[in-house]
Amino acid sequence: MAIATLNPATGEVEMTFEPHGPQEIENRLARAQSAVFALRGTSFADRAGWMRAAADLLDDDNERIATIMTREMGKPIGAARAEAAKCAKGMRFYADHAEEFLRDEVFGDPGSLGASRAFSRYEPLGIVLAVMPWNYPLWQVIRFAAPALMAGNVGVLKHASNVPQSALYLDTLFARGGFPAGSFSTLLIGSGEVRAVLEDPRVKAVTLTGSEPAGRSVASIAGAQVKKSVLELGGSDPFIVMPSADLSAAVATAVTARTINNGQSCISAKRFIVHTDVYDRFAELFTAAMGALRVGDPLREETQVGPLATAAGRDELAQLVDDALTGGATALTGGAVPEGVGWYYPPTVISGVTASMRLHREEAFGPVATLYRVDDVDSAIALANVTDFGLSSSVWTTDQREKARFVSEIEAGAVFLNGMTISYPELPFGGIKNSGFGRELAAEGIREFCNLKTVWEA
Repeated sequence: MAIATLNPATGEVEMTFEPHGPQEIENRLARAQSAVFALRGTSFADRAGWMRAAADLLDDDNERIATIMTREMGKPIGAARAEAAKCAKGMRFYADHAEEFLRDEVFGDPGSLGASRAFSRYEPLGIVLAVMPWNYPLWQVIRFAAPALMAGNVGVLKHASNVPQSALYLDTLFARGGFPAGSFSTLLIGSGEVRAVLEDPRVKAVTLTGSEPAGRSVASIAGAQVKKSVLELGGSDPFIVMPSADLSAAVATAVTARTINNGQSCISAKRFIVHTDVYDRFAELFTAAMGALRVGDPLREETQVGPLATAAGRDELAQLVDDALTGGATALTGGAVPEGVGWYYPPTVISGVTASMRLHREEAFGPVATLYRVDDVDSAIALANVTDFGLSSSVWTTDQREKARFVSEIEAGAVFLNGMTISYPELPFGGIKNSGFGRELAAEGIREFCNLKTVWEA
């Protein structure tokens, strides 16, 4: 893929960029390695001051970077502004809490170990490579970069090739805030150059958010090099509605949960599993609300759903829906590629999906919801767990016994009760099964790329 801004609302190429060649890659890695040594002499207070300054710059740049994100990947402009604001919040969160999260852990009874003292200490690893996707051009990067830099690590970013302006904005943000030169840098390279960068001995670890095949590839390279990796891959999250649920709240949240970011989010609810007692009413309300969403130019304030980010992504989504409809499923609303320019796909609700259909097994990365009817809790849990993914889940019930069962038996990295899955800086985030391993955010996220060093003294 060319490194270019290709506006998904128009299909037009707006800007192109020359990839970094071998010498520029080496220059940037050399500066990153120098920054490793520079950061070792800084304190948490130093880094916190620089991080807060960078967050202030991001707030100042909100409208400019929001417009860039919208033009590069099509998210509604209001959502782009909110993403930039969330990034600044996440940066300040780690500025406030990094020292607390990485404080030495002192063993309370060193005498039992034959020691005068014993403790463990978190130390940075060095250069961490981040391979990031286009769907949240800032947030996916910041939720790695903020904890990594606050821990004293150095970040090197390989961003998706269709969001180069976002990547280059991040290239300078932390240095503008005061971090030593080279502490965070962007490599404008294609996926074919990732292996060489990851195999470079100066790079100590890697984090990837993206597709399952990309995750398998990067993890295999890292494994061969005995380097730490964290993966956040796809999801096919269930949204379960039981008879005791507040149906109006569940429907309103379901619409947002399926169409946020134009439906292009790993943690979007995708499979709507509804108890038979409330299925018909939920389907009626949900379908009407999905069909009423305003689709259009993402730079217009009133737009609720913009285009998909790439032509290939729109084609793949359309193929999944067409396969289901050919196999006997029903489109309650949407279900067809509209005429006109841009890579738009309408909010769509599909019922009658069976196990033989691709839409049942594969992740729909766009505003397409599948509806399932179940008779009881057992059936809901079984259907929720049938997927190979295990990122998150949303469950709607006021029954305490049902809540306990869902929390305990759903196979996922998170269960949200009577609410929509959202990534918060304060909460650990990640999945199981084919959704990846490791955790981002909270204390767990900053500790992933640290060496936990044990110290014992006689």
